[in-house]
Amino acid sequence: MRRTIGVLAAEHVAVGLVENNKVLGSLHIYPEKGKEPAALRNMPAENIARCIQEQVELAGKGEKVDAIGVGFPGIIRDGLIEESPNLQQVKGFNLGTHLTTSLRENGFAAPVFIFNDADVMAAGIAATRGHLGHFIRTWTLGEGIGFGRYPWAEGVWEGGHCVVTLDPKERFCGCGGHGHLEGIMGYRSMRLRFLDMEPEEVFENAGAGDDRCVAFVRLWHRALAAGTATSIHMDGPGKFFICGPNARYIDQRLLNLYLHEMVKMSPLQGSLFEVISVSDEIGVIGAAVNAEHAAFGA
Repeated sequence: MRRTIGVLAAEHVAVGLVENNKVLGSLHIYPEKGKEPAALRNMPAENIARCIQEQVELAGKGEKVDAIGVGFPGIIRDGLIEESPNLQQVKGFNLGTHLTTSLRENGFAAPVFIFNDADVMAAGIAATRGHLGHFIRTWTLGEGIGFGRYPWAEGVWEGGHCVVTLDPKERFCGCGGHGHLEGIMGYRSMRLRFLDMEPEEVFENAGAGDDRCVAFVRLWHRALAAGTATSIHMDGPGKFFICGPNARYIDQRLLNLYLHEMVKMSPLQGSLFEVISVSDEIGVIGAAVNAEHAAFGA
């Protein structure tokens, strides 16, 4: 059995040694749970890399490691972070080269692969739910909107920034673009839209019948349906998993209704949604799975 190290680095760093799609032992977390949950946001790029390196060395101490996979937010090509809206200080930083060099200096010769964090979450879901032989896609609903796919394929896949409306007033997306899915569904975007209430209150008031909140909740679901329909029209139908802290607000009946209105060609119908809970462990497993496939083939 090959042993790989998986890393999920978004708001914090989680690292684990993985064998046969399972974490061996405990995850290594930085910072410790309960301390600065969004610690990476204000940390220089080199310091983030050093934190990842230190946790990888702890996870792989005394082990023969065959590959190392890192899930990181942003547009990533060959280890280079071309853009990361939620961690803007890493733009232009070659995380892959930096980690490869520093780890080799400390005795870790395993190849390092960097993936988008949503893609490793998709791989982790596939590995832990028996879908490694299938094409799946994931939506992660949180501060931003993540879109992941498994099997991993070369590409940008910034599904959270697909255009779902031509209304020029829809300009709440953190990247500055107009009409984006994240500009409607992202937690930050909802706070900007409703300055008089928190997103949690918006959904609560919608349940109580408040007209303004009801209209927005419908828009929120229609936006996700539109993003999903765009993916279906590009890559075909399939299973879509929905996760993240704001997945609890999903009304699957409403989402399915809107999707059916948008996808009418019979060969493209039949997609399914499933709302699930995820964890650092699933992302770590996914990073390891993608790294093993990249190093040794599927």
